[in-house]
Amino acid sequence: MSNEHIALPFGDGPGGRSLTMRGPADMAEALPYLLGFFPNDSIVAVGLQPPGLHQGGVIRLDIPESEAEWPSAAEETAALMVRLSERQEQRPVQVLLYLCQDPAVRGPGREHGPPVAERLRPLAERLRQSFESRGVRVKESLCVSAGRWWSYLCTREGCCHPGGHPVRSRPGPGPVSVAATVAGLAPRGSRKEILAGLAPIGPPGAESARAALARAGVAPGGWRRPFDRREGARLVDTAVAEFMAGAVSLDDDWAAKLLLALQDRVLRDRAAEYARPAELASTRRLWAFLVTRCVAPHERLAAPPLTLLAWVSWVAGDAATARVVLGHTLRRAPGYLLAQLLYESMNGGFAPEVLLASIEEERQRRTERERAEGEAAAAGPEAAPEPPPGPDLGGAPGSDPAGGGAAEPGPGGAEAGAPARGKARRGRRRRGRPVAGSSPVDTPPGPGSRSADSTGTAEPPGHPAGPDAVGRSTGGGLCRARVPVPAPRAEWGQRRAR
Repeated sequence: MSNEHIALPFGDGPGGRSLTMRGPADMAEALPYLLGFFPNDSIVAVGLQPPGLHQGGVIRLDIPESEAEWPSAAEETAALMVRLSERQEQRPVQVLLYLCQDPAVRGPGREHGPPVAERLRPLAERLRQSFESRGVRVKESLCVSAGRWWSYLCTREGCCHPGGHPVRSRPGPGPVSVAATVAGLAPRGSRKEILAGLAPIGPPGAESARAALARAGVAPGGWRRPFDRREGARLVDTAVAEFMAGAVSLDDDWAAKLLLALQDRVLRDRAAEYARPAELASTRRLWAFLVTRCVAPHERLAAPPLTLLAWVSWVAGDAATARVVLGHTLRRAPGYLLAQLLYESMNGGFAPEVLLASIEEERQRRTERERAEGEAAAAGPEAAPEPPPGPDLGGAPGSDPAGGGAAEPGPGGAEAGAPARGKARRGRRRRGRPVAGSSPVDTPPGPGSRSADSTGTAEPPGHPAGPDAVGRSTGGGLCRARVPVPAPRAEWGQRRAR
C-alpha cells in the first residue's frame, strides 16, 4: 500500500477529512473507527472512489466456518460492493480488504497469529480474484488478529515478520486515532463484547428467573394464558418510571410478567414510545436488563427487549450497538418483523427521526385517548368504554410470537384481524427520507442465511428491487411509520461524527 491520501469519514463536510494513509499500519488502526466496533470473525471491504481515493461504501460479512463456503463468500462480497456502489453511481476503483479473526483456543495453549493469517490466505486470494474480475483493484488486503496485522499483498522479502506487526507499534495513539477522537468517534468495543453484556444470567439467578417465568404462565412449548393489556401497560409504564428514578433491576416476578407483556405487539410498541432524550439512558438499561432474564429454555422471549434496546440505542446515536444487537436479534428470530424494519431503515441510511416523529404522534394520541377514558370511567360505569381484549399470546400450538407468527403483522402491513384499521390510517403514514452519511454495510441475517449476519443474497425475498422500491407499512405503533424499504438489505455509506 503506497502513501496516498485517502479521505476517511472523520469530521463534517463532503468527503470527510483527508488523512495520509502511510501504509497498512494506519489501515489496521482505522478499522474499528470505520465500523464503530471491532468486527470479530468478519470480512470487511472498504470501497475507494474517485476523484482521488475517498472512502465509499463499507460492508461486513461473517467469515464462514466451512472453507468450502469461502469461494461463494468472496463472490458475494465483491458483487455486493459493486452493485451497491453502482446504485449510488459511485463504482469503486480500488478496495481495502480486512479479514478479522482472533486465535482459537486449542489444547493447553493458545494458537498464535501466524496460523490464523495463513489459514485465511486462500480466502484473501479468492477475494482478490473476485474483485479484480469486476475491474476493482485490491489496494491492500490485511489479516487482523489478536492486536496484530499481516499483509497478504506484501511480496518484498524480509519486509513482513512472520509474527505480524502490532496494530500500535509505539506508545500512545496514532494519527488515525487522534483524528477520530477529535471528530468525536469512539469504537464501542467488539461485537463479542457488546453481546457478552446481553447474555442470560447464570446460576443462582437463572433458576429464580426461570421459576418466575413459569409462574407468569410461560412454558417451554409456549403460553396460552391471555394477558390483560391494561395490566401490561401499567407494568411497562411503572418499570420505565422506576429505571428513570435510578433502579437497575426488577424483582423476578415483575421482570417475568413484563417479558410476557412485551410479546404483545401493542404493548411492545407502547414501550418503544419511551424514546425521548431524557428517557434514553434509563430505557437502555431496562431493556438490557430484561434481555439477561431470558434464560433457557425461554431465549425466544428476548426478541422484543433486544429490538427495543437496538431502537433506543439508535435514537441515542449509538448506531454501532444498534447494528450489532439487531443482527443478533435476527439471527435468533429471523421472522421478527420490527427488527427487520429497523435494520432495513438503518441499512437504507434513514435517520431515526423518521420513525420518532411517527411514534411521538402515536404517543400523544394514546395519552389523549387514555385521559378521555379515565374521565369517562370517573363519570360512571355506564360511560366507561370496555377495556381492549388481551390477545392470546400463545396462538396455535407450536407458534412462536418471538420469531414472527401471530405476534407480528404480515408482509402486507395490516395487523391480523384489523385490515380496515390499517387502510384507514395509511394516508397518515409518513414517508421516510434518506439522510447523507449513512452507516456501513453489515449484511443482515435471515431465514436460510449463510452466516449469522448475512443472507447469502443482497435482495430480501419478496421485496421490490431497484432504487425506487416502495415503502412497506407494518402494523401499529412504531411499525406504523412508513419508510422506503431499501432494495439491498445492507447498510451503506460513510460513518461520520455526529
